[in-house]
Amino acid sequence: VQLVESGGGLVQAGGSLRLSCAASGSTASINVMGWWRQFPGEQREWVAAITTGPSDVDNTKYTDSVQGRFTISRDSARNTLYLQMNNLKPEDSAVYYCNAAALVRGRVDYWGQGTQVTVSS
Repeated sequence: VQLVESGGGLVQAGGSLRLSCAASGSTASINVMGWWRQFPGEQREWVAAITTGPSDVDNTKYTDSVQGRFTISRDSARNTLYLQMNNLKPEDSAVYYCNAAALVRGRVDYWGQGTQVTVSS
């Protein structure tokens, strides 16, 4: 599975950005997709995840700090994952990574190259 992110950039506090992640390859093996971020000098942290439940309804989860401001979604037909980020804060500045996980025989993670988001105060 290959993942390519886009959409990062510089924005003022209170502004919005939308990140995209185009997936290709063996995407049928993927059970969970999500976004993570990494602050300078720190470990990567989970931001949001999306899975498909019964009746093809998407289930979403968010870390507390972005709940109500960020929205994860996907376009299955285009194999693309999105992260709409509203009311951005300087503390959201980080490198954002797209993640796809296959949950057969344990967990296998795939990562994109990352995209920089910088929020100025």
